[in-house]
Amino acid sequence: MKKVFEYIKSVRSEWFKIVWPSRDTVVRSTIMILIFSGLAALFFFVIDSILNALVNWIF
Repeated sequence: MKKVFEYIKSVRSEWFKIVWPSRDTVVRSTIMILIFSGLAALFFFVIDSILNALVNWIF
Protein backbone atom coordinates (compact mmCIF):
# COMPACT_ATOMS: atom_id res chain seq x y z
CA MET A 1 0.00 0.00 0.00
CA LYS A 2 2.94 2.29 0.66
CA LYS A 3 4.05 1.97 -2.97
CA VAL A 4 0.63 3.09 -4.17
CA PHE A 5 0.82 6.26 -2.09
CA GLU A 6 4.38 6.92 -3.30
CA TYR A 7 3.22 6.50 -6.88
CA ILE A 8 0.31 8.90 -6.40
CA LYS A 9 2.63 11.41 -4.72
CA SER A 10 5.11 11.24 -7.62
CA VAL A 11 2.35 11.60 -10.20
CA ARG A 12 1.01 14.65 -8.36
CA SER A 13 4.48 16.24 -8.21
CA GLU A 14 5.01 15.65 -11.94
CA TRP A 15 1.56 17.10 -12.71
CA PHE A 16 2.61 20.47 -11.33
CA LYS A 17 5.70 20.52 -13.58
CA ILE A 18 3.59 20.54 -16.74
CA VAL A 19 3.87 23.73 -18.80
CA TRP A 20 0.64 24.22 -20.75
CA PRO A 21 0.79 26.09 -24.07
CA SER A 22 -0.75 29.53 -24.35
CA ARG A 23 -3.98 30.11 -26.25
CA ASP A 24 -2.05 31.89 -29.02
CA THR A 25 0.26 28.89 -29.46
CA VAL A 26 -2.67 26.48 -29.65
CA VAL A 27 -4.49 28.62 -32.21
CA ARG A 28 -1.39 28.98 -34.41
CA SER A 29 -0.63 25.28 -34.24
CA THR A 30 -4.23 24.39 -35.12
CA ILE A 31 -4.21 26.72 -38.12
CA MET A 32 -0.90 25.27 -39.34
CA ILE A 33 -2.21 21.72 -38.99
CA LEU A 34 -5.37 22.58 -40.95
CA ILE A 35 -3.37 24.26 -43.73
CA PHE A 36 -0.88 21.42 -44.10
CA SER A 37 -3.65 18.81 -43.94
CA GLY A 38 -5.45 20.64 -46.75
CA LEU A 39 -2.26 20.80 -48.80
CA ALA A 40 -1.61 17.09 -48.26
CA ALA A 41 -5.19 16.27 -49.28
CA LEU A 42 -4.83 18.40 -52.42
CA PHE A 43 -1.49 16.75 -53.26
CA PHE A 44 -2.90 13.22 -52.91
CA PHE A 45 -6.00 14.19 -54.91
CA VAL A 46 -3.84 15.41 -57.77
CA ILE A 47 -1.61 12.32 -57.69
CA ASP A 48 -4.67 10.04 -57.52
CA SER A 49 -6.28 11.83 -60.46
CA ILE A 50 -3.13 11.53 -62.55
CA LEU A 51 -2.72 7.84 -61.76
CA ASN A 52 -6.42 7.22 -62.43
CA ALA A 53 -6.18 8.92 -65.82
CA LEU A 54 -3.02 6.94 -66.61
CA VAL A 55 -4.65 3.62 -65.73
CA ASN A 56 -7.77 4.47 -67.75
CA TRP A 57 -5.57 5.42 -70.73
CA ILE A 58 -3.65 2.12 -70.52
CA PHE A 59 -6.70 -0.10 -70.12
